[in-house]
Amino acid sequence: MKIFNFLISVLIFVSVASCSKKEEKISFIKEENLEMQMIEAYNEGLKEFNTGDIFFAAKKFNEVELLYPQSVWAPRSTLMAAYAYYSQDYYFDASEELKIFIKKYPNNQDIDYAHYLLGVTYYEQIVDEKKDLNSIMLAKEKFNFVIKQYPNTDYALDAKFKFDLILDMLASKEMYIGR
Repeated sequence: MKIFNFLISVLIFVSVASCSKKEEKISFIKEENLEMQMIEAYNEGLKEFNTGDIFFAAKKFNEVELLYPQSVWAPRSTLMAAYAYYSQDYYFDASEELKIFIKKYPNNQDIDYAHYLLGVTYYEQIVDEKKDLNSIMLAKEKFNFVIKQYPNTDYALDAKFKFDLILDMLASKEMYIGR
């Protein structure tokens, strides 16, 4: 009986020990120069984004902004973090990153893209015109803003197309209610 209890204890210990071999990615900084640390973090985020680990990539992109918030890399990294979330359908996280970008960098050269991508994140959350209208109205508002503020961009052209689709959805909602 004691041997049986001992074997059971060993079996439990081995099974618990085998479950604890989870490999975690640890972020550490190799460079001593702050600017080189920033560039290294951005490149590492880009590498992780290309391999598909968007959470670690977004973490590295946000690290760039924390290391050197006055640099030209800080707004780029915030935008890349938002795009990383968007690319894997994490629309809430993407929209939050984009709102931060729009608030912090209102005069950035990529502000038109940030507004457009925010509209697209709302647009992608539209399930059905019979369901929640919040994402439809937010997307409509954001695309209208892009069309009015940045009319000569490619983003405005696509925003106009999506805006027309949203108007069609709202019209079908009215028809549904009318029936």
